[in-house]
Amino acid sequence: MENKEVNFVGMSINGFVMLLVFFVLLAIGICLFVMGINTSDALSVIGSVLFVLDLILLAGFVQIEPNEARVMMFFGKYKGTFKKVGFHWVNPFITTKKLSLRARNLNAEPIKVNDKVGNPVMIGLVLVWRLRDTYKAIFEIDSQTMANGMQGETLKNVNSIMRAFENFVMIQSEAALRQVAGQYAYDSNEVDKDEITLRDGDESVNKELETKLAERLQMAGIEVIEARINYLAYAPEIAAVMLRRQQADAVIMAREKIVEGAVSMVKMAVDRLSSDQVVNLDDDKKAAMVSNLMVVLCSDDTVHPVVNTGN
Repeated sequence: MENKEVNFVGMSINGFVMLLVFFVLLAIGICLFVMGINTSDALSVIGSVLFVLDLILLAGFVQIEPNEARVMMFFGKYKGTFKKVGFHWVNPFITTKKLSLRARNLNAEPIKVNDKVGNPVMIGLVLVWRLRDTYKAIFEIDSQTMANGMQGETLKNVNSIMRAFENFVMIQSEAALRQVAGQYAYDSNEVDKDEITLRDGDESVNKELETKLAERLQMAGIEVIEARINYLAYAPEIAAVMLRRQQADAVIMAREKIVEGAVSMVKMAVDRLSSDQVVNLDDDKKAAMVSNLMVVLCSDDTVHPVVNTGN
């Protein structure tokens, strides 16, 4: 991702030093103004000028916390991004926009999408993101008017601006989630067994989701730290039908296993009886025994055999 951000290299003075200068000038200005009232108008004018100068100085104080940044603009021209932590004084005619560089979390509500084979599914994601390029964040997208309920207003505080980014991330996340979900089937019942599905794909699907999100969010200077599907289910209108199909598939697989085991056991019984010469059975009796054993072994209910004791 191309980074258009540059570090601010303009004038920056320790804020506490300039705070001392501010109070000194303020005290001198007040004294001169009071003295000028009783003696000379010139002193009052000088005191007033110092007071106005103090107000201008006051506009230059900037406080920056860890993982925060200030985008510096001088009459509309980008002068760089200031990230030096602490209390500073800069040119008071520079306009600053405060941005948070801390990681943020988005837990998107599940949305209804169609998978690769057209089945409606409910899918949601959790996303961890943060601002990486402050230039793109401020100048590449309209971050000033994107917050919900604030269209047309100028957003001045960091919370409002970050809410605008959250809204942008939410919309782009939904679009990326729809795109990724449409590339995979929900499960392997209607596609090849070797094909990746939403339910079994896990890391590969999440990696694809991260890639799509990064492509969409890089225009706003946003870095995707992690993206992962956290909710996946059939849509309510087909959930009951799909549940019955899954249950039927499970029953078929169980039956196949039971029959496979029963055939193996019957073959072993017939072979042992013949090889050990326990009893000599003709083909008809072997067929009858096989039939009876298969019924006993494959039956769902408990079998109660009838013993023939003769006449």
